[in-house]
Formats: sequence, C-alpha cells, structure tokens
Amino acid sequence: MGHRMYIVLTSRPGQYRSEPTPGITPVETHDYFYGARHVAAFVVAQLEGEARVRIVEETEPQAVNLVPTKFFEKFATLREALRSIEALAAHAHADARVCRRHH
Repeated sequence: MGHRMYIVLTSRPGQYRSEPTPGITPVETHDYFYGARHVAAFVVAQLEGEARVRIVEETEPQAVNLVPTKFFEKFATLREALRSIEALAAHAHADARVCRRHH
C-alpha cells in the first residue's frame, strides 16, 4: 500500500480515548462541542500501511484494546476525512459545532 490514507481517531472524554501507535501519525485535532459540553475529540491521522489503534477505556475497569485499522473508515485525502467530521455536526443540532484545535 504505497499511497497514504487517513483515518479519524475518536475520543469521548470520560468514556474512552483512541491513541495512535507506530504507523499512525496525527495531523489535526478537532473538538466537537454540543452547547458548552465537550462531547468528543477527533484526530485526523495519516496511516502508513496497516496499523493498530489503541482504545483506552476511561471507565473502571480500564480496558485497553488494540483495534486494527482495517476496521476504520479510510479517506484518500485530509479534506475527505475533515468532511466526515463536519458532516457529524451538521446532522446533529444547531448547538453542535466542531472547532479545530490550535496547538
């Protein structure tokens, strides 16, 4: 798999977080708010071949799962990945918004 692909890593504060492992390079982080509540964080990451995403449960007992990226939706471009995130907010509610996090 020579060409680059992108995936979206979703984390929900207080529930679980998705962490990159080698082969997954975060590019941008976008925060999803519903009113004042921070509902989720989406990290658009570049994928080099097949890799695994570490899913860490934030509730007790804290389980850690490694999920192969073949189970994630893949996007050919960064723009397509961003569009998928924006679509989530667009379908939600007037109070929902996605903001790019500037580090």
